[in-house]
Amino acid sequence: MKRKLKIGIICYPSIGGSGIVATNLGNELALLGHQVHFISYEKPFLLDLKSRNIFFHKVNINEYSLFKYPDYTLPLAETIVSVQQKFRLDVLHVHYAVPHATAALLARHILRQNKTPLPRVVTTLHGTDITLLANDKSMFSIIKYSIERSHGVTAVSQDLKNDTIRLLKTEKPIQVIYNFYTPKKPNKTVSSIRKQLGVRQSDFLAIHLSNLRPVKQIPDLLKIAARLKNSTNFKLLILAGESFAAYEPLAKKLKLDNLIVKNNIRNIENYINAADVGIYTSQTESFGMGILECMAFGKPVLATRVGGIPEVMHDKNDGYLLKIGDVKGFADKLDLLIKNPTLAKQLGQNAKLRAKEKFSANVIVKQYLKIYAKTCEK
Repeated sequence: MKRKLKIGIICYPSIGGSGIVATNLGNELALLGHQVHFISYEKPFLLDLKSRNIFFHKVNINEYSLFKYPDYTLPLAETIVSVQQKFRLDVLHVHYAVPHATAALLARHILRQNKTPLPRVVTTLHGTDITLLANDKSMFSIIKYSIERSHGVTAVSQDLKNDTIRLLKTEKPIQVIYNFYTPKKPNKTVSSIRKQLGVRQSDFLAIHLSNLRPVKQIPDLLKIAARLKNSTNFKLLILAGESFAAYEPLAKKLKLDNLIVKNNIRNIENYINAADVGIYTSQTESFGMGILECMAFGKPVLATRVGGIPEVMHDKNDGYLLKIGDVKGFADKLDLLIKNPTLAKQLGQNAKLRAKEKFSANVIVKQYLKIYAKTCEK
């Protein structure tokens, strides 16, 4: 797209997949010369405000004694109105239909009354707004409305697109645009990271990155590690986006001495680079950002065959896909890779190539620019 756009990105600032994807997208758009305005209640986790063309607008949430629960949608809509009046954005790219698309549509209604130029709304569905909220009858209508009234809608996998149509009976066209990941160059050596973690160079290190929500099936992950506890050269590293406290009793019960937990790590590239395999036991995933991050660093992945994961990685080519809850199967595949380093290396090389060819910024950002251009032409 030749014309430089003013783009508003509305996302949660968390360390979770959608927040990271939105931040990375904004960074890439800014590098291309587009003006990018992030709108959220906190600065997104990885957002660098020193970067050129990047702006951040904080949503102030007030807690009134009149209301039992503080509201976010209304102050978000008010902030969008304020930003639009000042900067005249071309597009609002909102991540999640509720509450973000809902607030954007409300803001457009207010701006129309004020005769302010209206931004187009592009909504990206990441999963939770469909797999969880759309099953709640009290949220069904507002989610469907927010999707149908958006000017463009994308989903991060074909599986999520299918779920959206099945659950909401939506008629709005939905374009599948996968997540992307650009691996940063590690600034620490593999040996130094392993030494820091207390992992020997001869150890086989499995890594898991997530926000530890129940859907991630962390108990299964721990049980797999426990099943391998007699393997003297196996370690499991969990990079946790949230507190691990809820799982500590189980880890203690399983007597895990091969478990390492690190919280809120920013430089994940150093740790993924030092690992040998990625492992994900999720009950469902619309995409699986942690899986892609491991693949981009040339690591084979063990994951459950659910949701959009088979669209990200291919069984027996980039790693192995297993059934939900198959603790023994995961353990057996880990044993296979531990005993066959050549196989693990080959699967990792395949994974890296697929990540680069299918899920790189060069491939994905162009697709978002096309949908921005299309919506602005309407």
